[in-house]
Amino acid sequence: MLNLERLRTLDALARHGSVSGAADGLHVTTSAVSQQLAKLEREVGQPLLAKNGRGVRLTDAGRLLADHAARIISQVELAQADVEAQRGCAVGELRIGAFPTAMRGLLPQALAALRAGHPELRVRVREQEPEESMAAVVRGDLDLALAIDWNNKRMPVPAELTRTHLLDDTVDIAVPAGHRLADRTVSPGAGISLAEFGDDDWISWNEGQFCHEWLVFTLRGTGIEPRIAHIAEEHHTQLAFVEAGLGVCVAPKLGRGPVPSGVRLLPVCDSVRRHVYAVWRADADRRPSIRAAVDSLRQAVAGFGRGD
Repeated sequence: MLNLERLRTLDALARHGSVSGAADGLHVTTSAVSQQLAKLEREVGQPLLAKNGRGVRLTDAGRLLADHAARIISQVELAQADVEAQRGCAVGELRIGAFPTAMRGLLPQALAALRAGHPELRVRVREQEPEESMAAVVRGDLDLALAIDWNNKRMPVPAELTRTHLLDDTVDIAVPAGHRLADRTVSPGAGISLAEFGDDDWISWNEGQFCHEWLVFTLRGTGIEPRIAHIAEEHHTQLAFVEAGLGVCVAPKLGRGPVPSGVRLLPVCDSVRRHVYAVWRADADRRPSIRAAVDSLRQAVAGFGRGD
């Protein structure tokens, strides 16, 4: 009889391509992964791994069994969803990934409501960029992810996932208090064109991240060749650089928190906004825990809208 946890380990190795990657995805040690795979090899009576330089690769038998493992795990998830749906209550464990501003601006309220309404549901949260968390949901490492894209640059969602829109998050441009545009009066519903920031240095996200690529794409679309002067992961760090007069940055409203006294926020007329949504595996669509989490997120969104 094949052991399900060992099949999960083999599946993780096939998806991540290495023992260390599988260990990270499963949140276990590399020695634990090696032990599970050694036991699985003994169970099937065939070698599943072969040396490949400093790493390993799947043998023909390993690839064959890994393909079966992926289908078995998907079927188990369907069975779990059906059992949860039959019980009609959210129980067990739910693993959520979210990008930083959603971690601050939505999840604390949503998780508090989820705990109050479903005390038997255990929730584990991981902060991740949207591309990483969606990939983790596809792999089965996460059950639910909060992701974003932008009104002028959409992020593709894998076919295995279902998504639901939560909110549109408008953004401002943060400038130093002494900036040439800082004291401009902007009438309600209007804003400043991004083209007016053509001479400014920008503080951006890490290169390769979706939001960094969006910023470069958007500025070039307005005729600006962006001057990325500084890279900072967190919005609060970016705002600290802005206050010091080192450039300007995009300042989303979600999870923004207190703004430094030396920073001014300017609305833009180019309708710059982020779409925030939740994604989960389509084969888990019937799980009450997924539905309960999405309902709690929508409650948190309603509270964010009232406070905006």
